[in-house]
Amino acid sequence: MIDKLRIIFSITELRKKILLTIGLIAVYRIGWNIFLPMIDNVNMQAAMTSGAMDGFGNMLSQVAIFSGTQLDQMTIFGLGVMPYISASIIFQLLATVYEPLEKLQKEGESGRKKINEYTRYATILICIVQSMAYLSMLNAQAAAGQKMFLDACVGDDGRLTFAWYWLAILTMTTGTAFLMWLGDQIDEYGIGNGISLLIMAGILASAPGALVNLWEQAGGMGTKMGPEKLFLLGLIFVGVVLAVVFVTKGQRRIPTQSAKHVRGRQVYGGTRQYLPLRVNQAGVMPIIFASSLLLFPQFLFAYLESQVEGQGWWGSFVRGGNEMFAAGSSYLYVVMEIVLIYFFCYFWTAVTFNPKDMAENLKNHGTFIQGYRPGSSTANYLEKVMLRITYVGASFLAIIAIIPTIVTTLLVGSENYALASFFGGTSLLIAVSVALDLVDKIDAHLIMRNYKSLLE
Repeated sequence: MIDKLRIIFSITELRKKILLTIGLIAVYRIGWNIFLPMIDNVNMQAAMTSGAMDGFGNMLSQVAIFSGTQLDQMTIFGLGVMPYISASIIFQLLATVYEPLEKLQKEGESGRKKINEYTRYATILICIVQSMAYLSMLNAQAAAGQKMFLDACVGDDGRLTFAWYWLAILTMTTGTAFLMWLGDQIDEYGIGNGISLLIMAGILASAPGALVNLWEQAGGMGTKMGPEKLFLLGLIFVGVVLAVVFVTKGQRRIPTQSAKHVRGRQVYGGTRQYLPLRVNQAGVMPIIFASSLLLFPQFLFAYLESQVEGQGWWGSFVRGGNEMFAAGSSYLYVVMEIVLIYFFCYFWTAVTFNPKDMAENLKNHGTFIQGYRPGSSTANYLEKVMLRITYVGASFLAIIAIIPTIVTTLLVGSENYALASFFGGTSLLIAVSVALDLVDKIDAHLIMRNYKSLLE
C-alpha cells in the first residue's frame, strides 16, 4: 500500500488533483465550524443535548445522518448540499415526464448545462424555503423559553427580529451556493464527484464523536457495555461494509453476441461479450427518498409538540405521533421505511433504466442476446431480468436501512441512534459508495499509465 501511495503521488497530474481536492474539503470543514452571528451557540447546544428538544433534536440528528449537514449547530454551511441534491433529483424526474426537459437532455452538453442552470436556481429557492422553515422552528422554541439567540438579535418575545431573521436566511443560502461552487471545482480540477465527496466528508466528520461516545458507553473498556457487545459491534460494522461493497459492485451479466460483418477480406464482429446490469441499480436514492418522506410527519409533529400546552387529548395525540415517527424507536416507522424503500427502488429503476432504448442500441450495433429476437423481445427480457434483480437490491437496501434500528434496540440504546447509524443505514452506504467511486477514478489514472490498480 505504501508503494502504491508513492506511485500515486509521483504522478504530477494526479498529485495536483488529490491535493486540490483535499484543500477544498478543508475549506468546507472550516466553514462547517463558523456559526451564524445571531446564534447563542452554548445555549443552543445545551438545549439540543439536554433532552429539552427531544423531538426536534432527533429530527435534526436524522437529517444530519444522511445529508452531512449540521443544523443542530447553525453554521454557515448548516443546510449542506441537500438542497442541491433535492433540486437535481426533481429535475431528473421531471425530465422523464416533461417534454421540454426531455428534449434538453437529448441535446448533449449544451442541454446538460441548461438543466444544470435551472437546477441551481431551484436550489436557491429550496434553500430559502428550508431555512425559513428551520428558523421558524427555532423561533417557536425560543418563544417557548429555550434560549437560542443572542439578546441583541431578538425582540421582546424572544424571537429573531426581522433583520436578523433574513440575514440568517441569506447567510445559509449563500453557504449552500458556495458549496455548489466547491463541488464544481472538485469536479473540474480535482478528483471524484465533488458533491458526493462533500457529503461523505460531513458524514465522516461525525465519526470521531461517535467513537468517543462508544468509548464512554463502554465505560473505558467494559462497565456500561461489555466487551462482548463491543466485539459484536465490530463484527457488524465489518460485515455491513463487506456486504455494501459486494452488492454495490455486483452485476448481472447477460451474455451477448455481436453479428459478423465482412468488409473486403476482413471479418469483423462475431465476438461474445456481456451486458452488465447492476444489482443495486437505484444506488442510495431509495433510502434518501424514504427517509426524506418520513421527515415530513416528524417535522410536523415536532412543531406541533413545541406548540402544545397541557395534557389533553390533543397533546397526547401529538406526542404519540412524534414517538410513532421517531427514527429508531417505532416498529411502524421501520415498516413504513421498508415499504417506501421497495417502492422507490422500483420507481427509480423505472425512471433511470429504459429497456426499450437499451434493446434499440443493441440492435443498432448489431448485437443480440442469444435466444431473443432484437427489438421488443429483447426489451421484455431485459425488463424481466431488471425486475428480479431490483427485488434483490431493494431487499439489501431495506436490511441496511434497519440495521441502525436493530443495533439501537439490542446493543446501544435509543439515545445513541447517531452512533448506531455508523453500523448501517444511509451514512455507511454513502461513505462506502463514494469511496469506491474515488478508488475507481484513481485507478483510471493508474491504468492509463500502465500501473496496477489500487485493489490488485
